[in-house]
Amino acid sequence: MTYSPDGLRSGSTSVANAAAAPYPVVIVDAEGRVVELNDSATALFPAAHAGRPLPSPEWLTAPQRTPGATTVTGTVGERFFSARPSPLPGGRAAWWLVEETAYRSALKELEGERERTRFLSEASSALLSSLNLNRCMEVTARLAAEYLADAAVVIAPTTARKLPMVMCDRQGRLTRATVSSEPETVPGLAEALQGFPPVPSRWIDPATAPDWLVPENFGEVGSLVITPLPGHGVPAGALILFRRAQKAAFSESEEAFAGLFAARAGAAMSAARLYAEQNTVSDILMRALLPPALQQVEGVEFAGGYRPSVDTDRIGGDFYDVHPPGEDSPDTFAVLGDVAGKGLEAAVLTGKIRNTLHALLPMADDHGRMLRLLNNAMRNSHSTRFATLVLVSASREDRDVVLRLTSAGHPPPLIVRGDGTVEEADTGGSLVGVLPTVSSRTARVRLTPGESCLLYTDGVTEAKGGPMGDTMFGEQRLKRALAECAGLPASAVVERVQMLADEWIGGGVHDDIAVLAITAPRGAHLSAVDGTTRGRYTA
Repeated sequence: MTYSPDGLRSGSTSVANAAAAPYPVVIVDAEGRVVELNDSATALFPAAHAGRPLPSPEWLTAPQRTPGATTVTGTVGERFFSARPSPLPGGRAAWWLVEETAYRSALKELEGERERTRFLSEASSALLSSLNLNRCMEVTARLAAEYLADAAVVIAPTTARKLPMVMCDRQGRLTRATVSSEPETVPGLAEALQGFPPVPSRWIDPATAPDWLVPENFGEVGSLVITPLPGHGVPAGALILFRRAQKAAFSESEEAFAGLFAARAGAAMSAARLYAEQNTVSDILMRALLPPALQQVEGVEFAGGYRPSVDTDRIGGDFYDVHPPGEDSPDTFAVLGDVAGKGLEAAVLTGKIRNTLHALLPMADDHGRMLRLLNNAMRNSHSTRFATLVLVSASREDRDVVLRLTSAGHPPPLIVRGDGTVEEADTGGSLVGVLPTVSSRTARVRLTPGESCLLYTDGVTEAKGGPMGDTMFGEQRLKRALAECAGLPASAVVERVQMLADEWIGGGVHDDIAVLAITAPRGAHLSAVDGTTRGRYTA
């Protein structure tokens, strides 16, 4: 049998239906006096009596005095009900009360879960927006103080004696400090920094919180939570939440939710720390692979320029080096090379080649021998890449500069004479790293003051661009550009070539580009005291 307010429309059946109804039912007359209550209603309203107005609650009694009242809702004690009237003959009405306590509780819990999910999503976005560790610590403290507690503190582990710490209060004020005291003085903090599970807040006496841990002017601490910030394999730190004394202590569900937030914050901090460590390692390795800063060496001008194939990269497969004279070699040794390929893999091989040539400097007077030894080293390294090179030995003879140039599969250097004539150096040879043996031919070139020698990689001549976007820059265009560089210093020659190549390429695709200019200075040269840094010139 089913029950509904429609079953009370007949006066003859009202008593039976009200008594048998599974819900509390209250029948009142037109003046709001109680006519009848079933057993469920009697248990719900023990003070109600027939012939008297329903004493409570207000949300239910008020609509009875209002004609045409519809469904109303409210509480009776700690229970929540919705009440709907059914009109009866003689102006009477039967109020059916349906309990919705569990339903309302489920709705409230669902809304709370949605809010928590929304907060965790926003927190994740905020935390992952930066790979800076300090920024991640600040965001973690700010979010925790704003949504989870009255104040928050984030402490990160470090190898230093003092641990970095960020504090934030409910107003969003951030304070950076360091933990100079031992973490062991705070119950649960040392364990959290080591990644152990959090200690329940009920086990921690708020009065034991030291002054250095509590934000300034916070007041009396009512309760605190210490939870670890788990990272990627290693702990990322600890999160401490504070609540003032006049507020309720943290509940178990709040502590569990704080743990969910801490997991996201710890992952972001761990990623930021890993990025910082990798960035430091990359910078150290990158400095060893970057082209060197060139200067005048023993009265010879050197200038270089480099542009990787991808503008966002810093290194690639083209390189150059200049080594001042040493005990075993009276000449300045320079090299420009091009490794097959692009990007980091090619840059790694350039680093190996540069290191090998640096080790072979004692035999720099014999270019052929250096190339043979380098070829053997590359073939024994199981690398499938090869390289082309130009080796240069430079020395001063009075005001002139004498060069010994040896090409190994590389475009021959270009000589810019004082009258604008451009010549190719008579040198050639086989590439390095593939064949069992290498052959080479060395050219001897004399530069008078103002004359230059340009070494370049094929990234210059094979650069595509121009009006149609697919025309190579070419050797003839490069020679015409160099003809205009007669008498210019080495740095100006490099700048001119780079500028023309960049204009030609525009926004097009290109290979790595490297150029190295060697110039005999104009005027008399006065060496610097150490013989290697830039000296002065006299007319």
